[in-house]
Amino acid sequence: MKHDLIHIQGKAYVLVPLHEYRTLQSPPQTEMAALPAPVMDTLYEGRDHPVKIIRKHRGLTQAELAAASGVSRPYLAEIETGRKTGSLTALKLLAATLEVPLSLLIGTENL
Repeated sequence: MKHDLIHIQGKAYVLVPLHEYRTLQSPPQTEMAALPAPVMDTLYEGRDHPVKIIRKHRGLTQAELAAASGVSRPYLAEIETGRKTGSLTALKLLAATLEVPLSLLIGTENL
């Protein structure tokens, strides 16, 4: 892949797509976290809860994800809408069901 090289105040900089930059900044991820770049970009935008974004990417309804993870659908809805942050246990169950690392669901705003 070719990247653009620019010079600002005598220093060379390389322009890379945002999702590539974020990948470079992130620790290595396991294959189970391999999500397409558009999904990762949507996650980084932070407009919706990561559980909702990944659930929709996986083609699951709230009811299907709730049943598969053991988290109640009303509780899942509260997590997705931000009314509740979700317990560590619930987020671990959701991460395992969605096949992503827990860190993708927790995010830095909850630290």
